[in-house]
Amino acid sequence: MQKIKDFIRRYYEQLSYLFFGGLATLLNFVILNIFQAAFGLGFAAGVGNILNNAICILFAYWTNRSFVFRSKSRGAAAWQEFTKFVGCRIFTAVVDQLIMWGGVSVLGPMIAFVSPELWANIVKLFSQVVVIVSNYVFSKILIFTKKAP
Repeated sequence: MQKIKDFIRRYYEQLSYLFFGGLATLLNFVILNIFQAAFGLGFAAGVGNILNNAICILFAYWTNRSFVFRSKSRGAAAWQEFTKFVGCRIFTAVVDQLIMWGGVSVLGPMIAFVSPELWANIVKLFSQVVVIVSNYVFSKILIFTKKAP
């Protein structure tokens, strides 16, 4: 039991990032499928994906700041942290949008072995792997940096 506790303590940041990143990814998929069901695939992969990313960016900021990186920044420093976070997430949201557009709109019509809705989820899964890895690197290096005491 002590080895498990030591492992969790040692890798808390990575494990919590995976956990909360998994929740953000789940939220992303839930919103994608709600938009798909309510407004169609075109909306879900286009404007809906932009709205989806905005919602998930706010959720991810809250969880990353509060639970993953345990940021103690206040005032102007917290505002700077938030703007860097949103800036980096907008960049990866653009990457996500390009992957969704290319995968669903360009490649999608050529894919005959799965339904368009399933294909959109496969493309979204691929996109989320790219986005999650990129976001962790940005968060670790640029946003939630540990300040020397």
